[in-house]
This record gives sequence, structure tokens and C-alpha cells, in this order.
Amino acid sequence: MVRALFVILFLQGSILKAMPIDELEKNSMLYQSKQLSKKYIGSKAQWQHPYGLPKTNKLVAKSSAWFTSYALSTIYPKEDTFFSFIGSEKLWDVFEDIGLSGIHLGPLNLAGQFFQDRLLPSADGGFDPISYELDPKFGTYQEYLSFVKTVQEHRGIVIGDLVPGHTGRGYDFLLALKNYEDYPGLYHMIEVEEKDWKYLPDVPDNQISTNLSSKEVENLKDKGYIVGRLQRVLFFDSKAKQTNWDATRIFEGADKKKRRWIYLHYFKDNQPSLNWLDPSFAANRVIAGDIILSTQKLHQTALRLDANAFLGLEINPDYKKAWSEEHPLSIIATDTIAMMTRKFGGFTFQELNMPLKTIKETMEFGPELSYDFLIRAASYHALATKNADFLRLCYHLLLREGMQPIQFIHALQNHDEINLELIQFSHDKQKYFFQGKEYNGFELKKEILNDLSQKILKNNEYTCSIESGPCTTIVGLCAASLGINDIYNMSDKEVEKVKKAHLALAFFNAMQPGVFAISGWDLIGALPLQEQQINQLTQDGDRRWANRGGYDLLGCCCNTINQELPKAPHIYSNLIKQLKDPSSFASQIRGYLKARNQYAIDASYLTCVPSVVNPSLFILIHRLSGLDCLQITAINFGDKPIQETIEVDGFAYTNATNILTRKAEVKEANSKRFTIILEPLESKAIVFEPYRSF
Repeated sequence: MVRALFVILFLQGSILKAMPIDELEKNSMLYQSKQLSKKYIGSKAQWQHPYGLPKTNKLVAKSSAWFTSYALSTIYPKEDTFFSFIGSEKLWDVFEDIGLSGIHLGPLNLAGQFFQDRLLPSADGGFDPISYELDPKFGTYQEYLSFVKTVQEHRGIVIGDLVPGHTGRGYDFLLALKNYEDYPGLYHMIEVEEKDWKYLPDVPDNQISTNLSSKEVENLKDKGYIVGRLQRVLFFDSKAKQTNWDATRIFEGADKKKRRWIYLHYFKDNQPSLNWLDPSFAANRVIAGDIILSTQKLHQTALRLDANAFLGLEINPDYKKAWSEEHPLSIIATDTIAMMTRKFGGFTFQELNMPLKTIKETMEFGPELSYDFLIRAASYHALATKNADFLRLCYHLLLREGMQPIQFIHALQNHDEINLELIQFSHDKQKYFFQGKEYNGFELKKEILNDLSQKILKNNEYTCSIESGPCTTIVGLCAASLGINDIYNMSDKEVEKVKKAHLALAFFNAMQPGVFAISGWDLIGALPLQEQQINQLTQDGDRRWANRGGYDLLGCCCNTINQELPKAPHIYSNLIKQLKDPSSFASQIRGYLKARNQYAIDASYLTCVPSVVNPSLFILIHRLSGLDCLQITAINFGDKPIQETIEVDGFAYTNATNILTRKAEVKEANSKRFTIILEPLESKAIVFEPYRSF
């Protein structure tokens, strides 16, 4: 591991002065990737694992129930560090009791940007890395290794993050501004000739760069500098970010020449986008180094690919905007990353919010798993409207595309807002017959978002947009879906209703094939933070801090790493207390995961999603792996009891057993018919085993 150096930088006039080039270079990721790769060039170590095809079943078999960690929100004792706390025997005894065997860490590398005389902290929760170093605020490397040892002793796996789309404005970016060696090739960065500086905006004295207006982007496109505007602008702000392009102030290069640059950033200005098709292949080398580090030095079994939808970009002469989404280069780059990770014994999963067809294409040779953005949003619609018709429709699309739930991570909350984009339908002209009407994809999406806006969005304080969704927790979403306006002053009866809705969503995600993921916010029933609590954190317009309040898993009663981040209000006790109460949320999750593991539901095969009479009833029918029997996952998303009979050939000559209660369900052994009885927001997992007479 390379020693982390905190560089002192300052601006003088319009020229950035810094430490010597060789010191910047030694601390850069591009340089460090070269040093790491030297140990494996010509080595037998990179030839021990098949890498051409995904190993989905193998990853699911290693661990299919993950804890989604967020370091900045973790509350732990004063005498601990983040690493020593999450590696404690006490915590892992609790996780093992619940049934969690994987921990997804989130980004832990040094992140942020250098500006003036200091290193500014990350502006995106660590997703703007500037070094391969672990950020010292999380603990030491030795404490990290001790954490890994504890996880392995509890038969668990450690899961890390790769950020293939961008870096922070750190050592590598400073060297790119200096036009030093291959560093400009890391980024979508273009030098503007001095005669054309008149087309660039002035940069305020207290900034490194400033955003280009749409008109300025078009002018520079006409001049041949850039590909133009992109298909969409994430974090759009009419005052701060109109486009995905920034122009820098004047910088003096290593050759003493003064330059101004334009660079791309899909996200924030301090997250310059990597260029995956530059002749230097510098971006590829940086990510390859990170893969080696993660799998070999940090002992991470699987790696999450952050926002890998945005790795390709090209000019589109026949269209006003550039081709920047669903680009084949994104698929090729993703395949390369996934294969390189498998070559070193690891696995990958992707944060790819794209249509199912694109997700399937990336997974043919790429990652083992993908987040289920489409199904997740559809389950929120079922809860909010008490009608699962749209959820059924989305599963039918999944099966039509030839995909299976085992290929997905079925997660509750993560660090982002509740995603409602439904990109599957954004440009879809196919006709859908839904609830008695015919829609094309875009019309259907508009109808679904209108339903959600009437429930979920209007009852949440922070909302990015109707599409990207509310910045809330799953408990906050459940409360809004139930029509509870004052979530901070709920009655005991309202809390119990929210808990039932929360458990329904947890059951839905846990009782299907693939990986189930649950966060600290879910385990303690966190509510979103209020506006006045996070004013300092949301000044740049990023409202996601509302859903990232501090969570106290073991009752430590101390602060988070980020002192500006308050403890989240919550409706459940800490895990120690919950596991002593059989009716608690965590105890119910323990029961779900025990049954899931006993019957290998994580490795099962979805056979059908039957149509039903009661629209609030949702059913999945699985064929259990290694067993000649079927299993039903059934949920009542409504507020009224339901009773419905379904008929399936595979039900004949079987007994029905509720695998959560271990009790028999009423069923005639020789009948293809089975009657499901559910109370409001009740769920059942039932296995149909061959009838045996004794």
C-alpha cells in the first residue's frame, strides 16, 4: 500500500502551483496501478480462474444475504474505528444469528478534491476517489485486515466497490491539467486552442472550473471540440449545472505552456469522467489496478460497479445530442472489468439502471448480478396503490427477456434516493394492455409515476424529481404509502402498520432467487432526516443526505464519522434488543432467511407469475433447486383480507407446508388446486412437497 500524502496546493492568479511533478505522480492512481501490475505480469496468479463467462450461481452459493453498509452513517463506540467496529465479534455474532453472510462496504478509498490549501472531503459519499489508499478516517489497514479475518471466521464474504466512470479531482486530475504524460488520456478532456478561449466562460477566482451553458456547448461542438450535449443531465440545476461539461481556468503545464481545458462529468463537477477509449488506455489501467488491489490486497470477493451505464460516448451527427446511454462501449468496458475481476478470483455486480434488454446484454459476458431497479420500483407501486398488476407486468417482461430473478440483487435501502425512473419504459413504443386501457411504454410510465406521486412523493420532504424519486428511507416510503402525513409523531397503531408494510417489502425481496440485501437503516427502522438537520450537507443541491442518517446497530450511542450527519429517528430498537423479541423486525428477518436458506430459495427457478382475481394478491411460483417440488411466495399488498384459489399441475399429489410457521396448510393431496388465505399485508412462503402416505 502506498503511503497517503496530503498535498498542500494553492491558487496564485490563474496558475495552479503544486508540489513537484514526481511527488504528484507517485501518489497518483495511474502510477500506482503500474506498480501493482508489475507483480502479476507473467505470473501464474492470473491464470488460476476461468473468466470468460459469469459465475452467478457460484457467487449466490458463497453468500446470498448481504448487509449493505454505509460507513459515514455507522454509529460506533468512541474507542473504536469503523473497521474495528464492523469487524467486531459482537456484531458478527448478531449478523450470523440473523442470517447475513456478506457485507457490502461501500467506497472506502481516499476521496474528494484538492483545492487551494487543503483536501476537500468527498462531495458524493466517497464516490469520487483520488487514491487507492483507504481513507484513514475509517481506521488502519491492519484494522481492515482484522475485520476481514472476522468475516471469514463467520463464513462470510467482503464486498467492495469499483468506480469505473470517474475519479475525484485529485493527483491524477492535477497531472492531467498539467498535460503530463498519459494523464489527460484518463479523462474526456480536450485542450482548447487559445484563439478559441473567447468561446469559454470566465471562471470565478474561487473555482477550478465552471459549467458550460447549452449554447456554449453547441458552439464548442460546432468548433469540433466536443460531441455536444448528452442524452440527459444528472443533477441538473439551472444555476449550477445546465450541461455535463465544464471549462477550466488557465493552468500552466509541465512544459510551461498555459492551457484551458473542457472536461466531461456525468455527475458533479469534481467527478471528471474517465475515457474508456483513449489510445493511452489510461482509464483501463487505473481500474485494472483497483481490481488487483481489491481482490488481492483487500480480500474482497465481489465488487460493485458504480454507474457503469456511462462508459461510452460518441458524437451523433443525425441527432442534436450525443450518444451517451446504452452505448456498446459501456457493455464492452463492463465485460472487460468483469473478466479481469474473475481472472483474479473475484465476482462483480452492476448498478445499471437500464432497460432489461441492455442489462441482459451486459450480463452475457459481464457481471454476475445486477440491481433490480425495475422490479423494486414496481413493488413500491404495488404497496402504494394496493394493486400488484404493474408488478406482475414487470415480471412478465423479465421472463419474456429470458432472464431469471437469480441474476439480481433484491435490495431494500441503499445510500441513494428511492429510484423510480422506470427507464424500461422511457422510450418504449410497445403497446401494453394495463387495467383495461392500452398504453405505449412512455404513457404507461407516466401513468405509474402519477400513481406514485399521489402517494409516495407528496408525503416526502425531499424529492430529487418525480422520476429519480424521494430522498427517504424504506420506512419513510412505507409510511407515505399508508397515507401517514406526520411520520415523526406516529401512534403505536401507525408504527405497527408501517412495520407490517416494511416486512412485506422485506419478505418480497427475501423470498425469491438471487441475493437479498438489507441496510443498517432498514434494520433499525430509520426515518429520513428533516430539512433543518442537514442544511449544511445539502447546500450543493444533493438531498440524499436526508436518507443517510446515522444508524446505531448495537446501541453504542456515539457519533458518526461525519459530525454534520445526525442520528436518524427510528421506530425499532437496536439489534441486541430486537433479537430477544420474537415479534421484532430483525427477528422476523431472521425467520425469513432461515427458511430461505433451508429450502435454497436463493438458487431456485421462477416458473411463472400467475394471474389472479384479487389485484392486491401477488404470487411467484418457483421450482426449488435440487428438489422435485414447487414453492409459492405470496403477498397481500392490500388492506383487506383475501382468499383465492389457484390451480397448477405441479400441486397435484403434494402436501403444502408454510415454511415460516412450519405448519401444514389445508390442501387435498391429489388436487391441482390450492386456496391462499392472507390478511392485509400478510405474506406466506409455502412449499409443495410430494405426498407420502405412512
